[in-house]
Amino acid sequence: MAKKKINPIRETSNEARKLARRLIDEAVFASIAVLEPETGIPIVSRIGVAVDFGGNLVFLASEISNHTKALFRDTRASIMVGEPGKGDPLAHPRITLIGNIEKIDRTSNERDLLRDPYLAIHSKAKLYIDFLDFHFFRLNLQRANLNAGFGQAFILEAEHLAQT
Repeated sequence: MAKKKINPIRETSNEARKLARRLIDEAVFASIAVLEPETGIPIVSRIGVAVDFGGNLVFLASEISNHTKALFRDTRASIMVGEPGKGDPLAHPRITLIGNIEKIDRTSNERDLLRDPYLAIHSKAKLYIDFLDFHFFRLNLQRANLNAGFGQAFILEAEHLAQT
């Protein structure tokens, strides 16, 4: 007799959507995973993040960093947010956002609109935000994997995370 497979993914609930949105909105730092151009091997970097006016995750990065060079070749990326607290770090909620990264043009009004809110969160970035090699990037979300704690896994579509 074959063992019955257990699906670890729960049905998406309002609570899961609210938790996911909160994790995104409160994120200050994140880990970004990209594909190394030379090898195709995933590499992970830490980035400072903020949320734009549409509720999308944005970050500032230098075009000479490894993760930015990788994004110029392949825009697919995953960004994980969610800070561990006391006790077991794996018991705390986190979300992996999956999509494509879009570079925001340096000369656009949009960059100007992002600058001050980003600096309000990341004041040290004032030292380099205007360097010519630094750009804002936006994650265009396709889907997300939410781990709300032990035994609480959800797959969310982009529309589940739209700001309301």
